[in-house]
Amino acid sequence: MAEIETLQELYVDELKDLWSANDQMAKALTKIVGQATNKKLKDMLQSSQDGIAKHTDILKALIESQDEKLKKEHCKGMEGLVAEALKHTVEEAPKTGPVLDAAIIAQYQRMTHYGITGFGTVAAFAKALKLDDDVAKLDAAVKDMYSGDEMMTELAESAVNVDAVEG
Repeated sequence: MAEIETLQELYVDELKDLWSANDQMAKALTKIVGQATNKKLKDMLQSSQDGIAKHTDILKALIESQDEKLKKEHCKGMEGLVAEALKHTVEEAPKTGPVLDAAIIAQYQRMTHYGITGFGTVAAFAKALKLDDDVAKLDAAVKDMYSGDEMMTELAESAVNVDAVEG
């Protein structure tokens, strides 16, 4: 993309970056989900992939609605988070069991928090640009992500972390 001069250009650039972030997270989760040993965690990770796909569709539609070419902008931030996630859950992961599940939740939440921040930021840009329909869609996506994050925290605190302490 050419040099960014306007908030509208920044908005579109960030949408394209988030599309890349979502694709990278989804690809990482396909590798991570098979590592999970807790059934509920495995189910939640699989369900989150549907949410990521839904949010990616929203991003693509918003990019097109700005009369922009449908093309991703590689997200280096998520690239780093994915590398760390795979390192701690696949490559150099605890062998199996609750400690591995705790590591999976930690890495999942790091990637999710990046998404929450990014979607929240573009929602604020959309609000400033008076793109009310975009704001509604982006706010709904942020709400979805917060909900998934809260469910993951509940699972960690009520079961996975407790089991990890017990070995």
